[in-house]
Amino acid sequence: MTSDITYDLIIIGGGPAGYAAAIRAGQLGKKVVCIEMERAGGTCLNWGCIPSKALLKSAESFQAALHSEVFGFSCKEIEVDFEKVMGRSRKVANQMGGGIEFLFKKNKVEYIVGKGLVHAAGMVEITEGEKAGTYLKGSRIMISTGCKPRTLPEIAVDGKRVMTSREALAMTEQPKTIAIMGAGAIGAEFAYFLNAFGTKVTLIEMLPKVLPVEDAEISDALHKSFAEQGIDCRVGTRVDSVEVGENGVSLTLGNDEGSESLEVESLLLAIGVVPNLDGAVSEKLKLDTVKGYLKVDENYETSESGIYATGDIVGPPWLAHIATYRAIQAVNGMFGHSQPVPVDAFPGCTYCQPQVASIGLTEEKAKEEGIEYKVGKFPFAASGKAVAVNHSEGFVKVIVGEKYGEILGAHIIGSDATELITEYGLAMKLEATVDEIHGTIHAHPTMSEALAEAAAAAHGEAIHI
Repeated sequence: MTSDITYDLIIIGGGPAGYAAAIRAGQLGKKVVCIEMERAGGTCLNWGCIPSKALLKSAESFQAALHSEVFGFSCKEIEVDFEKVMGRSRKVANQMGGGIEFLFKKNKVEYIVGKGLVHAAGMVEITEGEKAGTYLKGSRIMISTGCKPRTLPEIAVDGKRVMTSREALAMTEQPKTIAIMGAGAIGAEFAYFLNAFGTKVTLIEMLPKVLPVEDAEISDALHKSFAEQGIDCRVGTRVDSVEVGENGVSLTLGNDEGSESLEVESLLLAIGVVPNLDGAVSEKLKLDTVKGYLKVDENYETSESGIYATGDIVGPPWLAHIATYRAIQAVNGMFGHSQPVPVDAFPGCTYCQPQVASIGLTEEKAKEEGIEYKVGKFPFAASGKAVAVNHSEGFVKVIVGEKYGEILGAHIIGSDATELITEYGLAMKLEATVDEIHGTIHAHPTMSEALAEAAAAAHGEAIHI
């Protein structure tokens, strides 16, 4: 059956790229339909960014209660209902999913729960769901099917002994011991969450540091903090073998010093993502790809005219805020509202405690590119607000051009780092210098004062260190 409606835009995928594109197209008065297999919001909202942050807040609250004596009172015999902790995260995700569905209605976006298959430019088949067998016609198609967790071919994911982030977000029983492969943002966040509630965590990373993409000084600080919290961080370490048994998982770890065995209840794979194009594009339709990701031009159009792609499916960086940005740029461009602006500097955030956030160049990258730079640093231990609220761990680090004082990069580790990074992001967008950050009056006492002090420190003018 072919629908008698011709859409201005058919979107496959309802994650941060797909739903944002649909809403933006609706704002522009276009006839748009969004097809999503599960629930509006995609992986990020339902099985990633949002529910994981709910879990992390539970972990932070529990740790705050355990250490409440610093504020002059104590909480004794605290009981944790792990199933309720996990259940709250699902409620948060469901609430936000309902919010996206409301926005679809508000902006007159048609929403189909099902699976879409692109046969050719202008033609999409619904292959699963209540409308399976229906063909949709549209002048433009956007593929925003995102990514899925990378797994190991020889290890079956069963949701108990072996998990990816998706299965970990649906746990009802807390493992007593767990090994986490991969110390990127996902691995670090789950390591913090589970350790905070008492799980013995071994965090394993092949590269020489945790959070490998971050500035080395930041990574070293997080490694030290994790170790103090009781997380066993094994960097520069391989997983040479994995054997899954009925009651646990046996791993053989290897590094320059030799090998050792590790026995744990569960294994969490946090080793990256792979493109998710399964069943989204007809075998007869040959779209250009790069390492499995859809190749697009500056307008987000694929090699087939009239078929666009945005979000994680076009490749790194695999971040929800980048997916949304790309999607809005693509829609504005395809309908002649404005020329798409390419992704430039963008924040990266990890929501463990202490939090980590960064934008722009690391110090290592500045050296590699032969850039003349200087560094401004300010520790939260010298911040009155940070000490008052018992969050004095960490520091702000800004990389500054030697000649003009332009902000090349900013790196923060500490409480609220993921909120604070935005000021430096805006400064870089406006091409501000550290002098303008320093010259902006920051309220006292606030955590944000550390941003101004770090900027001042680049010139040796910080007041409080």
